Amino acid sequence: MAELLPQSGGMALLDRVLDAGEDYLTAGLTVREDSLFSGPDHTVPAWVGIEYMAQTVAAYASYQRKRRGQAMQVGFLLGTRFYQCSVGSFPCGACLRVHVEKVMEGACDMAAFDCRIEGENISASATINVFLPKDAKGFLAEKGL
Repeated sequence: MAELLPQSGGMALLDRVLDAGEDYLTAGLTVREDSLFSGPDHTVPAWVGIEYMAQTVAAYASYQRKRRGQAMQVGFLLGTRFYQCSVGSFPCGACLRVHVEKVMEGACDMAAFDCRIEGENISASATINVFLPKDAKGFLAEKGL
């Protein structure tokens, strides 16, 4: 996953790409005890599902750029709509599949993705809005960051 995600170390939460196509990507992960988000009750809070979704969108964007012979770029999570999860936390050891599908690509490098997380007795869904600039370094430099 290192070649598809800008996150590294403990912030890289996905384990592998399971499937990918023109408008979608499905990633797999095992909820880990050593996660930065793991609590003493051996669970990861359900709100971390938004980060699982965002990282899967990042993997999708990098996968598409790689197919075109382009370098990975940083993207930005703009917001989440209607995040619903069937559980309050993900148990450590649970195997999850995270599926993202691009449903809209607008002007100014913005896009929306329908996202799902599935596992044994676990389901979550949301719409993720992202900004995927063609030149992230240039964008950040322009903003003085």
